[in-house]
Amino acid sequence: MPYDYAALEPYIDAETMRLHHDNHHATYVENLNEAVQAYPELQGLSVEAMLRDLNVVPEDVRIQVRNNGGGHLNHTMFWQIMAPNAGGEPTGTIADAINQTFGSFEQFKEQFNEAGRNQFGSGWVWLVRNPQGELQITSTLNQDNPIMEGLYPVMGNDVWEHAYYLNYQNRRGEYLENWWNVVNWPEIERRFADAG
Repeated sequence: MPYDYAALEPYIDAETMRLHHDNHHATYVENLNEAVQAYPELQGLSVEAMLRDLNVVPEDVRIQVRNNGGGHLNHTMFWQIMAPNAGGEPTGTIADAINQTFGSFEQFKEQFNEAGRNQFGSGWVWLVRNPQGELQITSTLNQDNPIMEGLYPVMGNDVWEHAYYLNYQNRRGEYLENWWNVVNWPEIERRFADAG
C-alpha cells in the first residue's frame, strides 16, 4: 500500500485496512500464484490478459484465476485510487467527462452510491470507460473486473463487507458516502487518460 494503515482514518479505520490488505488481498495473490504454478504459459501473462480472455486459462484453474486474479487486480487499483488528505471534487478532463455524462459531479456521486447500495451481496461498483470512450457506472459480482466485459475500470469501490464492516457494520450507504473523502482524483485522472 502506498500509505500507512491509519492514513485514511476516520473514514476507513486502520484495522480494516490491515485486514483488507494483509489478509484478503494477500490471500488472492497467494491463491493466484498457486493456480498458475503448474502452467508456465500462464506465468508469462499479465493478470489483465488472463481476465480479458479466460479461455486462455486451463479449465481446471479457470475459476481460481477468475476469482483470485480479479481480487488481486481490483485491490491493486483500489489502494491506488485512495489517498490521505484526498477527496473533494474532480478537476481536469475526468471532471469534464463526468459532468458531460452525468450532468454534474453530485448526480454522478448519487448514481454511483446507489449502484453500490443496490449491489446484492459481495461485489464492486465501478466507473468504467466503454469501447466507444463513454463513461458509465456498472457493478460486478464477487471479484469480477470490468475488463472481463471489454470495459476499462477508471475507478471502483469495494462493497464486500470486509471493506467496511468493522467500522460501519451493515451501514453500507454510510461507508459509500464517506469513501468520497479518500478518493484520489489525480490517480483517477491518470487512469482515465490511460483508458483513452
